[in-house]
Amino acid sequence: MNFIEQLPRFVFFTGKGGVGKTSLACATAVRLADAGRRVLLVSTDPASNVGQVFGIDIGNHVTAVSAVPNLWAMEIDPQAAAQGYRDRIVGPVRGVLPADVVKGIEEQLSGACTTEIAAFDEFTGLLTDEVLIARFEHVIFDTAPTGHTIRLLQLPGAWNSFLEAGKGDASCLGPLAGLEKQRAQYKAAVDALADPARTRLVLVARAQGSALREVARTHDELARIGLARQYLVINGVMPEGEAAHDPLAAAIVRREQAALAALPDILRGLPMDSLPLKAFDLVGLEALRRFFDEAPSAAAAAVEPVGPLAAPTLAQLVDGLAEPGHGLIMVMGKGGVGKTTLAAAIAVELARRGLPVHLTTSDPAAHLTDTLAGQMAQLTVSRIDPQIETQRYRDQVLASKGKGLDAQGRALLEEDLRSPCTEEIAVFQAFSRAIREAGRKFVVMDTAPTGHTLLLLDATGAYHREIERQMSGSGVHFTTPMMQLQDEARTKVLIATLAEDTPVREAALLQGDLRRAGIEPWAWVINNCVAATAVTSPLLRARAAKELPFIDAVASRHASRYAVVPLLAQEPVGIARLLALAGAAP
Repeated sequence: MNFIEQLPRFVFFTGKGGVGKTSLACATAVRLADAGRRVLLVSTDPASNVGQVFGIDIGNHVTAVSAVPNLWAMEIDPQAAAQGYRDRIVGPVRGVLPADVVKGIEEQLSGACTTEIAAFDEFTGLLTDEVLIARFEHVIFDTAPTGHTIRLLQLPGAWNSFLEAGKGDASCLGPLAGLEKQRAQYKAAVDALADPARTRLVLVARAQGSALREVARTHDELARIGLARQYLVINGVMPEGEAAHDPLAAAIVRREQAALAALPDILRGLPMDSLPLKAFDLVGLEALRRFFDEAPSAAAAAVEPVGPLAAPTLAQLVDGLAEPGHGLIMVMGKGGVGKTTLAAAIAVELARRGLPVHLTTSDPAAHLTDTLAGQMAQLTVSRIDPQIETQRYRDQVLASKGKGLDAQGRALLEEDLRSPCTEEIAVFQAFSRAIREAGRKFVVMDTAPTGHTLLLLDATGAYHREIERQMSGSGVHFTTPMMQLQDEARTKVLIATLAEDTPVREAALLQGDLRRAGIEPWAWVINNCVAATAVTSPLLRARAAKELPFIDAVASRHASRYAVVPLLAQEPVGIARLLALAGAAP
């Protein structure tokens, strides 16, 4: 395995959601620790499940994995990091400055921007803390899905450039006295990330056209910011031997081989490894230690066939979604569960029925046009592009607030708008526009993977609380985006998952987070379900049997309504296949 040979101190696993980054990072960490290396495993994903993989509570501090000598782990918790960041800034001035000034500072530090900066500070600290680094021979980062990770890796350079150009403006980074330390820390982080002797980036993908195209884009974007030394791992490849047992397995082998044969040219020069699909869930120490064992699983051949699965279909859910004639439909869940495909299938079926539909995405790495591969009447498609939205917001602020300023004032305003925090505000505004549009048509939103979506909802909640505070006692009626999300008559949230341990557990946690925000999910969708097909391949039969308890958990404990979408022989790309997926005749 090329990617694990002569590893430098820092290793990043990144890629599209659901490709197995966490499994690969955890298995690599265990292998190194078993070989006697002192290893720190860090998750930068706001919806981390590293603790679930090991079956322990980890949290926002370095924690020993007791079952594995030489291994420690840490999950960067954005909320805990944000609270610590606020305490460091507000603590020294509490009791010194007037109470109303302190309250104003606290309000300024309550948004999603502060959450991102705080988590980012912890990330750069891990790259530059010499005392911490000296304790470990390797620091392995299990990152959030691609779009979120690219932003994280770009931020050291973005903040460093902003500080260099800021002429002392503290912006939203905190007191002026802290800027010099942050400037030095961010520059050191940039240097560490760009040095192949210290940092290795491992791009993880599946043998699927969409995943490989995204990895190619990721490679290009990271290379442009100086992170060119990359390795490629193709994970979860269907073993060719399974094709002899089963038409579905044979179809999957053919489409995976075709995707690998069409590997984008930009990736062909990278060192590449391939890892086969497993018959077991990669949860628990035993499974992690078996991860790199390429021998066929003896357990797979002994599994009895699963009988036909009787479960509601996606077509039945669409009937209920279509009934009001308009509204917001949000598809949420862990990366890699097929949110983009499900959102597109629902949108094209609603449009087929003659209903006006706007299909959009808040995922920085999503590409809806690749999934649709065509156009149809009544359907418009868009993407909340962070760069476009940020430029639109800057132009809007300069045209309004900058209108009456002199040259010096306008220059200061332009400096402030160069802050990377501006992007969070701009994306929230675009999200709010999409919510408002749902009052007159269907807006189907493919959301970013869980952690990134929760940060966006945090911004929505913070805005709602601020409007509520300002309007309190005024007697004026108002509606905020959060109020619309909480109204099931206007918004229906679908939670997408797979019939596997980690996706179902994370979907349940997401449901809990949504309920605490006053948002009740409308339905769950179990996607790519092997148990909903008739299979004879020993490997697929073993996977189908392992799905049954998780399907039962969704149906009996988690969801008020649900649907099951089977694993398909052909990828659901193109309008005809999406219509078939949603229950209409192709």
